[in-house]
Amino acid sequence: SNLAAAYESVGDLGRAIPLFEQTLTDAERVLGADHPDTLTFRSNLAGAYRSVGDLGRAIPLFEQTLTDRVRVLGADHPRTLTSRHILAYAYMSVGDLGRAIPLFEQTLTDAERVLGADHPRTLTSRHILAYAYRSVGDLGRAIPLFEQTLTDAERVLSPDHPMIATLRANMERARSTSDPNAG
Repeated sequence: SNLAAAYESVGDLGRAIPLFEQTLTDAERVLGADHPDTLTFRSNLAGAYRSVGDLGRAIPLFEQTLTDRVRVLGADHPRTLTSRHILAYAYMSVGDLGRAIPLFEQTLTDAERVLGADHPRTLTSRHILAYAYRSVGDLGRAIPLFEQTLTDAERVLSPDHPMIATLRANMERARSTSDPNAG
């Protein structure tokens, strides 16, 4: 698993993926399909598939990981929240915002309750949900969510945190889209 991650970190997914696959196979055999490490290995493999653009193989693994994490770790476990967010992002990547947005909404609600409104992962969830709303043209929900997230991020994060610049840019794009006189 560590060697696969090292190959992945340098962009050598041709070497990483077979190692991720072998790690998952071995973990299922040795630890069992429900072991938390096995669930992590499955998510890692799905992420590698996503990185090479093979969402047809990634999404079912992300779905299975989320289902299993809910069952094994519980709906409120931070890793379960991460799995839900990653699956929603995968759906968004293939243009399935009808499935992505409800997952992003649920992830944000749960992250605010479990991690707190100011937690960096909660801010990320809120930002991505705003982006998804903007992607479907729901600027009435996107712009206030961008504004709230930017305000909170500026209060909580360091001034040079990359999320702040990204939030500003995404909020300005949403505002310019909603203003027919802009640009």
